[in-house]
Amino acid sequence: MQLVIVTGLSGSGKSIVLKMLEDSGYYCIDNLPATLLPQISEHLSQGHHDQVAISIDTRSASLQALPQNLRQLKDSGMEVQVLFLEANVETLVKRYSETRRRHPLSNETNTLAESISHERHLLEPLVDLGLRIDTSNLSANTLRNWVKEFVIRKSNGLTLLFSSFGFKHGIPLDADYVFDVRCLPNPYYDKELRPYTGQDQVICDFLEQQASVQLMFDDISGFVERWLPSFVADNRSYLTVALGCTGGQHRSVYLVERLGKYFREREGKVMIRHRELEKA
Repeated sequence: MQLVIVTGLSGSGKSIVLKMLEDSGYYCIDNLPATLLPQISEHLSQGHHDQVAISIDTRSASLQALPQNLRQLKDSGMEVQVLFLEANVETLVKRYSETRRRHPLSNETNTLAESISHERHLLEPLVDLGLRIDTSNLSANTLRNWVKEFVIRKSNGLTLLFSSFGFKHGIPLDADYVFDVRCLPNPYYDKELRPYTGQDQVICDFLEQQASVQLMFDDISGFVERWLPSFVADNRSYLTVALGCTGGQHRSVYLVERLGKYFREREGKVMIRHRELEKA
């Protein structure tokens, strides 16, 4: 049985993910108490469900039991994947204001922002259990596509995830490492190159002529290669490396594509994201 655990902050998109998984043929359970995870997983594995998705959040009073329960399920041979969704405070406040829904931790004494902060603190032990996705700047459709890519991959081993972004749109919360490539020559200032992206050959040709771009690639790839075995030894499932330029269109996109190709040939398990391109 393939089991996908969906957790994270309220308002970050868990309902969208669970609905997408249900439409994709998963048997879905919302708001399961963490202590019941082993029993319900064993029960479902004995039936006719080979794909199951379970949402666990702060409405469960037993979150502290989740890490241990997940280890037990993995030790038993079950394929378990964990998806942790989050977003920045401004985005969550806006979403709650638009939907006029009540935050599950809100009360007469806490503001909405304080409730969000408290929930983030409660969920801190779960952040590194699987793949983190910052949904602050994602459309619902982009989130669905990213999750589809996530669930079709095997959980064994570590997957490298390279992501480009634009600093003017904010630093992604889900990155393990962030590299600033704004110091590199910018194709944006050439009017003929401006309409293209780092995925287009004309931008690749321009950047490959810059010695500083090659130095940046060598430094980042060398850093990741040097420390990757340590993350594998730590039993990490995902390592997210984010590269940012000003707008997330040219330099960071080019380097992410190149790094993805480089490590795919050596490590195999590589995912690529371009936050600003996909948002557009």
